[in-house]
Amino acid sequence: MTAPIPRRLPLPTGLSLSLLEWGAHDAARDHTVILVHGFLDLAWGFAPMVERGLADRYHVVAPDMRGHGDSDRAGPGGYYHFMDYVADLASVVEQVGRARVSLVGHSMGGSVAAYFAGAFPERVHRLALLEGLGPPEDDTAPPALVQSWIRAWQRARTAEPRTYPSLEAAVSRLRAADPLLSDELAHFFAERGTVALPGGARRFKHDPLHLTRGPYPFRLDVAEAFWRAIRCPVLLVEGADSPVRHLENLERRVACFSRAERVVIDGAAHMIQRHQPEALASALVQFLG
Repeated sequence: MTAPIPRRLPLPTGLSLSLLEWGAHDAARDHTVILVHGFLDLAWGFAPMVERGLADRYHVVAPDMRGHGDSDRAGPGGYYHFMDYVADLASVVEQVGRARVSLVGHSMGGSVAAYFAGAFPERVHRLALLEGLGPPEDDTAPPALVQSWIRAWQRARTAEPRTYPSLEAAVSRLRAADPLLSDELAHFFAERGTVALPGGARRFKHDPLHLTRGPYPFRLDVAEAFWRAIRCPVLLVEGADSPVRHLENLERRVACFSRAERVVIDGAAHMIQRHQPEALASALVQFLG
């Protein structure tokens, strides 16, 4: 197994991100592949896939997005607005990207990567979206959405974070949420995705504030404007058993990309990189070149 090198990356905001990096000392690797994880996930979620094909070919960087994994949290008075992630990704690209930069984003991370690729199309060589075409549109009335957001973050700031009595309990939580996840990988992710507390208890690393619903709904017309601005080849990857394949307006979303191809990974649901890491690595290597 190829072990990544952990590092910290300072951001202009004063926060810093935790990164995992493969191929850092091989200057001949001029193709940087940046992996952007999804909601409540972390950089280690890509490791099994990276080690099955990407680690030996590319300069690979996987950040923990702000408030996830070992990266800094927003802190007192802060919140996680979606474009904050895009700005953080811009800093990652600027500081670690080599001659060619390709982005691979899963779920929420796919939206982040696509927004960056639309805003800075000249900087992205290839873009792979792993079920990253956004959530369903939210038709909640804006006043009600803002009201629920304020109440939710007020509760989250004062509530005691949820803990699990043991590592095995954290493993069971992951398996319950993802039945296709193998026991081996469940232990791998539980060990790296939780903090050990006194007495053997565990707490997942993400900021509980992420569990609140934000004040701005997903708008398909906004996302489409970014998608249409992307100029590089795009790979759209779907899990054969994922409910995301039945996303509303899916074909309309796909049609926004001028240079897209689609791949379906058998034996995988939404967490493709966990369910079929080898098949996904093969598809990405073929696409990235």
